[in-house]
Amino acid sequence: MELRSQGDYVIDGTETVAEGADMMVSILTLGAGQSVPWHYHTEITDSFVCLEGELVVETRAPRATHVLAPGQRCAVGPRTAHHVHGRDGAACRFLIIQGVGVYDYVAAGGQAGSA
Repeated sequence: MELRSQGDYVIDGTETVAEGADMMVSILTLGAGQSVPWHYHTEITDSFVCLEGELVVETRAPRATHVLAPGQRCAVGPRTAHHVHGRDGAACRFLIIQGVGVYDYVAAGGQAGSA
């Protein structure tokens, strides 16, 4: 898996659970008021599983809002802009599974992050 910049944002924690040639599994922790800003990936799907708190995954084209309680999941396909945060700005923790392809972080309306 080719890795590129994960963007210019700060979160409380990230832990890689597994990484191979065709996938990466991580646990991300968002503190109160933190988020993963609007972005998309050109080739991969992000699959989210809420672990603690309530996770909100918003998408554009199609426009949707997924509010996940612990144990619930959703997926966002390639080239679909998405924004991830805790419900009402609260802290949350989630598992993210990223699949086959080039992992890039492209700010929605912006340019690809540098390697």
